[in-house]
Amino acid sequence: MPETAHRPNEISRLLQAWSDGNGRALDELLPLVYEELHRQAHRFLRRERQNHTLQTTALIHEAYLNLVEQSRVDWQNREHFFAISANMMRRILVNYANARHRKKRGGTAENIELNESILISAEKTDVDLLALDDALTRLEKMDEQQAQIVELRYFGGLTIEETASVLGLSAATIKRDWKMTKAWLYRELSGKDES
Repeated sequence: MPETAHRPNEISRLLQAWSDGNGRALDELLPLVYEELHRQAHRFLRRERQNHTLQTTALIHEAYLNLVEQSRVDWQNREHFFAISANMMRRILVNYANARHRKKRGGTAENIELNESILISAEKTDVDLLALDDALTRLEKMDEQQAQIVELRYFGGLTIEETASVLGLSAATIKRDWKMTKAWLYRELSGKDES
């Protein structure tokens, strides 16, 4: 089998070893996950404004430092790890946007592109990152599972199947909830009803 075929199993094995307290497993893990962390960070920053001062490498490093501090996580598998890292990157960017917004006091909001992976309609629109975070916070209060699906799919870049694996649900449930959640987010963020 090619080396990449062993990679997901190796990542899961190292995550379990790390959960069990093996500090060396973390050193072995970083080279295996760095490329995917880089893709996640790039995906986040690509949605940000053009002149964003936070760079991909800085976002990865800050997220990684936060991940290293997670001493009490029972890592399930690689999808779980990348879901947590996506959550951390989102939080870092929201904190960054909040700090920048406070600093400017009424300056322009941090906008991200909310593309067709979220929107039901084909139009593209820019969405304030803070407004998206607020909408996800409201969604989490109404339906935590749907908020997790958005985080895993949109921010984590996980497939339907990977999301189902992380949440322990069927792919059909993820598809159904994803469709409903996209419609809800569209209405919340655009102020329109898509019908």
